[in-house]
Amino acid sequence: MTTRIIFMGTPDFAVPALAALITASSAGGEYELAAVVTQPDRPSGRGKQVSASPVKQVAQNAGLKVLQPETLKAEAAVAELAALQPDVIVVAAFGQILRQNVLTLPPHGCINIHASLLPRWRGAAPVAAAIRAGDTETGVTLMLMDEGLDTGPMIARRAVPITPQHTGDTLTAELAEVGAALLLETLPAWLTGQITPQPQDNHLATLAPRLKKEQGAIDWSQPAVEIERQVRAFDPWPGTFTAGPRGPFKVLAVEVAPEIPLPAQTESGTVFKYQGGVYVTTGQGAIRLIRVQPAGKREMTAEAMLNGQPELWGARLGEDQG
Repeated sequence: MTTRIIFMGTPDFAVPALAALITASSAGGEYELAAVVTQPDRPSGRGKQVSASPVKQVAQNAGLKVLQPETLKAEAAVAELAALQPDVIVVAAFGQILRQNVLTLPPHGCINIHASLLPRWRGAAPVAAAIRAGDTETGVTLMLMDEGLDTGPMIARRAVPITPQHTGDTLTAELAEVGAALLLETLPAWLTGQITPQPQDNHLATLAPRLKKEQGAIDWSQPAVEIERQVRAFDPWPGTFTAGPRGPFKVLAVEVAPEIPLPAQTESGTVFKYQGGVYVTTGQGAIRLIRVQPAGKREMTAEAMLNGQPELWGARLGEDQG
């Protein structure tokens, strides 16, 4: 018997799961993708051109039915979903809260692919939260959705180690692939009633709320290890930045420099040179600046930027430069 699936997702994170379901549905009669639901086309990029979501682009290329309701609170939108008679709804970073009238539509429920090992890091930004907190591992959880914020019982989990090289971008991409594989492995047993979802321990829950642009500002009074994690966690968004003598600039890549001798009597945020490298004092230790991007300029090495802005030597970053 064919299982009718509605897939809900929007960004790049959701693409591997959708692609996996497309491949599975075309390989035989086990699955049928009844529709793909994604956010309406939005302006994006520097030119603010209206563009389709990554999920919509993949769905259209596969010839699938695409729905883009402004909100699933509307009765007409829910009725359209109900008319498709889904057996299960798969959700991956869709971007809208599902109410009870949607959650109870499919007999096998709504399964969410969440990029953390729940109950740790519930919310919109679990990958950035895990990196910034210094977690040594994260993972993917398949969760039976309820009306809470990532509070539903867990169907399956898979851990992924966090390395010092991971950024928010690279770790999200890895977790997306892991989630897609876990979904295909788990669906058959879930649909045949072989899995009993396990409740989350709410006492262990932590929250990862949606990121804001201002969170990317670097506070140089923080320890070097925390600033380094901030830079990696907030790549690509909201990014990290600081103020300099010629205005703010983006900080794209850094490394902790634990063995660097610090200049005497300097405050945190002070730029200094050591053996040809560009360093900044912090609340604890020093950070080496590797890649930066001045406002209106291309990405460059920190050395290249400081060669063009000699006044940065000895300047204190992050201050109001007037």
